[in-house]
Amino acid sequence: MEMTHESEIQSLSEQLSGYLNPNDPEDAKLVQSGLVLYRQGLVKQLQFWKDDMTSTVHDVTPCHVKLNYTFLSESSCTCPMDGFCRHRMAVFFEAYSRTSSVADWVSEWREPVREQASFSKWGLQTAKDLIKANGVLKPDYSRWVHSFEVSFDTLLATKKYTSPYVIPELFGIYLKRIGASAPLEPEWRLLYELVSSVVSFRKLAVLSEQLGHEEDTVRRVYIHLFHNLMDDISDLTEKISVQTMPFAFDKFIERLKDEAFDVLTCTKGFELERIYVHRLLWTDLFKNKEWRQEEILKIGGRLKSLEEWENPVPLEIAAAHLYFLLGNDELAMKFINRMEDDVVTPYIVYWIGYFSAGKAWGRALMMIELLLQKLKGYLDVLGSYHSRSKFTRNVLRTVAVYCGETDRLDLYERVLLSTLPYSFGEYEYLLFERGQYDRWSELHALVGLSFQDLPKDRVKLVEKERPEVLLGLLHQTAQQEIDQKNRSSYRTAVRHLKKLRTLYKKLKRVEDWEYFINELLERTKRLRAFHEECQRSKLI
Repeated sequence: MEMTHESEIQSLSEQLSGYLNPNDPEDAKLVQSGLVLYRQGLVKQLQFWKDDMTSTVHDVTPCHVKLNYTFLSESSCTCPMDGFCRHRMAVFFEAYSRTSSVADWVSEWREPVREQASFSKWGLQTAKDLIKANGVLKPDYSRWVHSFEVSFDTLLATKKYTSPYVIPELFGIYLKRIGASAPLEPEWRLLYELVSSVVSFRKLAVLSEQLGHEEDTVRRVYIHLFHNLMDDISDLTEKISVQTMPFAFDKFIERLKDEAFDVLTCTKGFELERIYVHRLLWTDLFKNKEWRQEEILKIGGRLKSLEEWENPVPLEIAAAHLYFLLGNDELAMKFINRMEDDVVTPYIVYWIGYFSAGKAWGRALMMIELLLQKLKGYLDVLGSYHSRSKFTRNVLRTVAVYCGETDRLDLYERVLLSTLPYSFGEYEYLLFERGQYDRWSELHALVGLSFQDLPKDRVKLVEKERPEVLLGLLHQTAQQEIDQKNRSSYRTAVRHLKKLRTLYKKLKRVEDWEYFINELLERTKRLRAFHEECQRSKLI
């Protein structure tokens, strides 16, 4: 093999190592199946090209495989399986064997599984030792936090190298260990669990950064740990805030607000998650006006000391929210207006929901008007159609509460218009239910849908009540089919034209029909195949 292909095969190896998860039974089975085919010598005629390699795998049915060096998704196989198959895996092993050990590759790929099992056994024993040492912890904030940090560091942060795949297992052991030391009194147990969840969130975020785990990797392997903690913090905060708290809680709550600030500033990653935790605690638990003012001053001081490379957004969003909590919308808006649309827009949606829940309709309207200014810019920067549609659904769900309570359907329609085509389903339903069939038809034409795409039951109803509404859409659809200039599209166009003729007759506008069809035939006189289809269908 030419030496120039070694780097390409190594690149392919790295892609596969990241693509295949050793903890996933399906991926493990795929690797094993490919290994069997390779070891049986069923990979034949391996050839290397500029951008890819090709081969034939003599399985039950011979399969022709192409592996792209750079883009795994560009690879192909003639077998019926979707995604990366055992044949492609076997071809990779054959190519990899030309320069390196396949056994070593498989062993290295499986390392996280063995490491996880080893760490799990070690972690359980360590947790037992910690429980024996600490026992049940009496109410003491400093001792609680010290216990959490020691347990966390002992179980998760003492290894020289920690794979992302072992984090969920060890974190689960850590949670069981601190749960075993919780106070027995129900009210103290709730507070203990809240403090432990906030501290654990901070420690996990910092550990992730210290270990150099890329955020994409974290989101694939253990982001659920953060989200579970966020759910726990939300539930516990709600339970604690609605009960009458003993005076002894005051010092604990005051210390916890400092922990909330640390969560906000502890790392560069997990921006949305950090903001969520800080915002939740200050909204539902830390309601003292002086505390909120002090937190704003603390945030202001931290903003002034930021280095150029540090992201100010979490601090700015937190400051804006605290000003909203204090009723100072003017200062909150100063922070909001200095942020880019692609940064602040999701938080504006949250504030609309927050103000609507509190029936602060004037403040909710202010945020909706601001959202309308920023929507298009934000949708433009979102990557995929799916993400834009998902965000649009969230916006509509949030705005609908305000519009329904204040009878502002006009405002809801403005939001629908601003989010087209991602709001098409909701807008189409609204117009149809309100009987605005002309605008309903125009909407379909605007987003490029043709007559045959319309729901049959709706077409039947519109044809009965307002048949003229369908004329424009039928004209447009017929012309689109003619413009494709092939026999099949001509036949489709003729079917739409016959429907047009029926509607014109129903509307007693036969002269308009005759004028239109004569003008169309004159304009298309060079399209012999189209005219033949018109004659065959007795359209002319």
